[in-house]
Amino acid sequence: MQPKRILTMQDLSCVGQCSLTVALPVLSAMGVEAAVLPTAILSTHTMFKKWTYFDLTCEIENIYNGWRENDIKFEGFLLGYLGKKSLMDLAEKAFDDFSTQNAPIIIDPVFGDNGKLYGGFDLEYVKAMRNLVRRAHIVVPNLTELCFMLGWEYPESYDKQYIESALREMKKYTSATVILTGVQFDGKIGEAILADGNIEYVMGEKLPTSYHGTGDIFASVFTANYLNGKGLAKSCENAGKFVADCIRSTPDGHFYGVCFEKVLNKF
Repeated sequence: MQPKRILTMQDLSCVGQCSLTVALPVLSAMGVEAAVLPTAILSTHTMFKKWTYFDLTCEIENIYNGWRENDIKFEGFLLGYLGKKSLMDLAEKAFDDFSTQNAPIIIDPVFGDNGKLYGGFDLEYVKAMRNLVRRAHIVVPNLTELCFMLGWEYPESYDKQYIESALREMKKYTSATVILTGVQFDGKIGEAILADGNIEYVMGEKLPTSYHGTGDIFASVFTANYLNGKGLAKSCENAGKFVADCIRSTPDGHFYGVCFEKVLNKF
């Protein structure tokens, strides 16, 4: 069978294991034809002390014109780090102009973690993202992103009742399946999935370390599995295991991200 072609729209860090630098190899290795729309080029990811940023927004309409001339269509979309509200309008234009029928739209909001917004983001961006996810079929926030989109204060601790209330509240803004990542209970970590009115948990081993870029890897592995027919829970399970294996394969002090290449070699 011909691999499904997906468009992933996010930034490209020349050095550092995140965003398009991981999405392209992971999707490709897992049997998905990965087309890319880089929103910006960074010298390194933003965890480095110094980095450069070259905005590619002005080129996107030219890229779209080229796609129209060649009748390019995509069988799915994965949105990661966008960084600008104007890029959300361009993402919607891609959904409208380059989608095959029923192509799933998967959105990872990527604007905060640990109760705080990433640098360069504000509440106007959050509001715009909350508007964009109305177009999603699946949205994959962490708890920080979910709380900001709801206008809720980030909790110091939580229970399942809190998580499930937050998931159901998000249905006011989108009909999408909501997959809340990084949920922790009883020494385990995983996802809480709200689909078709039902909530399901997919939990795995909680490792003692964390690394930059693992959310991008999770979203990429999940998307590849889902497009290949694995279903929501199994796609989450496989993505969680992949990320855990990446962390185990990464030596202490490696700060670029995780050594996902070692895990791809075993795939």
